Amino acid sequence: MCGIHVTLSPAPQTISPDLELCICNRGPDFLGRQTRSVADPWSLTFISTVLALRGDHLTKQPLTHPTSESVLCWNGEAWRIGGRQVEGNDGEAILDLLVEASASTASSPDAILDVLRTIEGPFAFVSYDQSRQTLFFGRDRLGRRSLMFHQGSTPGALTLSSVAQSCDSSWREVEADGIYSVDCSQPQGIAGGPVRHDWLTGSCADFVSSIGRFNTSLPSTKSVLTSSSSSVGALEEQLLNSLRLRVLNVPRPPSLDISSSTRVALLFSGGLDCTVLARLVHELLDKDQSVDLINVAFENPRVVAQLEKEAGGKPVNFYEACPDRITGRRSLAELEMVCPGRAFRFVAVNVPYSETLAHRDQVISLIHPHNTEMDLSIAYALYFAARGQGITSAGNSDLNTPELQYRSPARVLLSGLGADELFGGYGRHAVAFSRLGYPGLVDELLLDVSRLSKRNLGRDDRVMAHWGKEVRFPYLDECLVRWAMETPAWEKCDFDNGEDISGVEAGKRVLRLLALDLGMGGVAKEKKRAIQFGTRTAKMESGRVKGTTLIS
Repeated sequence: MCGIHVTLSPAPQTISPDLELCICNRGPDFLGRQTRSVADPWSLTFISTVLALRGDHLTKQPLTHPTSESVLCWNGEAWRIGGRQVEGNDGEAILDLLVEASASTASSPDAILDVLRTIEGPFAFVSYDQSRQTLFFGRDRLGRRSLMFHQGSTPGALTLSSVAQSCDSSWREVEADGIYSVDCSQPQGIAGGPVRHDWLTGSCADFVSSIGRFNTSLPSTKSVLTSSSSSVGALEEQLLNSLRLRVLNVPRPPSLDISSSTRVALLFSGGLDCTVLARLVHELLDKDQSVDLINVAFENPRVVAQLEKEAGGKPVNFYEACPDRITGRRSLAELEMVCPGRAFRFVAVNVPYSETLAHRDQVISLIHPHNTEMDLSIAYALYFAARGQGITSAGNSDLNTPELQYRSPARVLLSGLGADELFGGYGRHAVAFSRLGYPGLVDELLLDVSRLSKRNLGRDDRVMAHWGKEVRFPYLDECLVRWAMETPAWEKCDFDNGEDISGVEAGKRVLRLLALDLGMGGVAKEKKRAIQFGTRTAKMESGRVKGTTLIS
């Protein structure tokens, strides 16, 4: 994870102390600057910060090539390039490939674009090809990393940044729909605007999210999805392959406690998606590595008042009454039972209302240009979860053991986001099937997968990276997403069969059956719950506020 801030302007630019702090928070290990003169009087200023998670050494940014003087600001993870897994530092490997491609094609940028098109993983980047005086920038196909775009009052000027410099309405997110380029050789700057290049070339018009073709076939006969179905085993294999990239070889976090064995943490509601990840992480990590399970609960004044009223005015432990806290402790107990020898540390993040208010302006600044009450309530939960500061106890699921103040040292966070879209976990999927059968379900699933790149992942990246953490999404690995697209709907969620056959509900049934196979019967039956309701960040002051209401 890194911070990026790049400007094209008539003179080298400086940034405000507040913005520099935000950029440094994203990459606390190193801050670097580079400048390049382009068409007179224009200059490019590159600022990058680094959170070192790849390779055996700290790789300083902006990355610069010693002979070509090309520059790369890289924020993210290239798990595969050209279908091959990347060893060592991915940013260095990408810059070498870009320079090589530039040297091989003096007249066309196609070879440079082809290098970028072969990268799989979550990323945002800004790359400057010195020989062409061309700036390339973009976000990955699913938009898992933040990159903002701003054209200010100076005609032809451009700013690209991981975080907006202000809540100015002219800041917007770079779309995840392709690679963009800017010709910096003209004296008028970028008056013509950036040029967009598709992620895919050739006959790929029917590809969804520029990743693969969606299987729209319908069943010819009634089939039953069970634990022995091939899709259940295939999903386990896909998840294990995705997790290997994301949890193995994570460097030890810098910590005052050099004995710390925690390198990975999960955003843990206790729900199906995240608990299956925790269970499979247990299969991959060395036994001596502990895993932090970060569970968030908020003091919601409106809910607290109701709980105290029901209790007749007696004190209420409203944090432990939060839906996600209840589910989290229950799923922890099941994990401890099926994963003997693994140290799962339950981190109870309790957020007083006063602390929520104290961080409100910071969170609003980070989520910009998103500006609704729903954006804010979701962002609160992710923001405080990523900080990882809470209480834990020696017994974890035993509330009677002494509590200890704790802050997770893990700089890699795992999120279960994406499972609902891929495997039919939302209520609207059941509604679509009840109205139109499999044709309706297929259409709804296709719509959700096609909108993955439009999800608010840039917003989520900004609020979590603020704490020097990198969130990784195992369900959104390109190979797993491609497999899920190609798998028929009835092999993921067979809504024409009831619970009596498989023992679990139809929504995300393939994942629920995997949970059963992994020994977690209780987790397999957990219901879907939105994060803002599970943590109680929704409607903190008034029950009448709508999620679409603009933040005041």
